[in-house]
Amino acid sequence: MTPTETGTRPRVAGERELEILEATLEVLADVGYDLLTMDAVATRAKASKATLYRRWKGKPELVVAAVTHHHATTSSAPDTGTLRGDLLAAYCGQGGLNDTQAQSVLAAVVTAMGRDPEFAEVYRRDFIRPKIATSRAIYERARARGEVHPDADLTILGPSLAGIVLHRAFLLGEPVTPELVGRVLDEVILPAALNGPTSRTD
Repeated sequence: MTPTETGTRPRVAGERELEILEATLEVLADVGYDLLTMDAVATRAKASKATLYRRWKGKPELVVAAVTHHHATTSSAPDTGTLRGDLLAAYCGQGGLNDTQAQSVLAAVVTAMGRDPEFAEVYRRDFIRPKIATSRAIYERARARGEVHPDADLTILGPSLAGIVLHRAFLLGEPVTPELVGRVLDEVILPAALNGPTSRTD
């Protein structure tokens, strides 16, 4: 019988839960998703493996919970009064694009998604989907203020900031800073949002 089949799963909560989630992120950043095990996390967190299984079904759920916890400060749609301010608040800081641990974790997550369909499903459902909803809320609110063109396609515009910045970080090796995020906003995202799609003549 596995730890998840005992029928009793008392909640691991409070400081202990946070310690386990932080330990998970540390192991993930150190060795990647493939080599991360529940045993390794339990050892890092000075907990028993049974303790982990009483709270999380398995490795995918634990890792996604840890990543979500690290991004908790940016999980809601900030409301600074401007699209630029909202996006800076959402994408910078703890768990943001300029967070070095978040970058290491993301590199491990991207690799894992290509190799582990179960993890990819859980990550898209529990992390990506809420992030998309937050991004859409930011842009929809900005559209109501007149900062986003009525015809702008938010399914294209929404992921563009992260896509450009992470391309520069992972492929070009540039450090991610609030200044870089601001430049991408000012030179690409905000003009595209305000002006909308170009008229096609072909």
